[in-house]
Amino acid sequence: SLWHSPELLSNIQDGYSVSGHLLVCFSSGYFIHDSLDIIFNHQSRSSWEYLVHHAMAISAFVSLIITGRFLVAAILLLLVEVSNIFLTVRMLLKMSNVPSPALYEANKYVNLVMYFIFRLAPQSYLTWYFLRHVEVQGQGAFLTANLLLLDAMILMYFSRLLRSDFFPSLRKGSVGRDVDGEKFLID
Repeated sequence: SLWHSPELLSNIQDGYSVSGHLLVCFSSGYFIHDSLDIIFNHQSRSSWEYLVHHAMAISAFVSLIITGRFLVAAILLLLVEVSNIFLTVRMLLKMSNVPSPALYEANKYVNLVMYFIFRLAPQSYLTWYFLRHVEVQGQGAFLTANLLLLDAMILMYFSRLLRSDFFPSLRKGSVGRDVDGEKFLID
């Protein structure tokens, strides 16, 4: 969407493209499907953070679809999904106990770079943009609150990733568990 219509970036509030609209509709469907999958497979307790994240994404995306405003913000937020490739590779490598740690080590650093480029950078820019340029009433206030909650979640996930991959000695308790005994979401 952004590749074919880079001019969208100049109008975050009212920019529109059919491909962007379809992308947000498709992504909303994915979040709904994934949420139902988590619920119907009785994974709600261990995946409650995903359900909260998905509920926030669904509510924000539906408001964008209905009003036609802030579509570009949603497209920018969907850049986050690029970094999921490397998080998934990380998880698969951990689950498969790959005999050579070199692949895991390489992915660990690529994952960190992708996290910055595709998660932290777009999220930071949009938070700055919304706090600076968007009205704090109605849909703008709702989306700003949503962004701030997502900021907290992304930073929490980032700290877990850093502790797990770069500072394992900071983890307390048994392997794969944090200070409170809860399983790391990223593990």
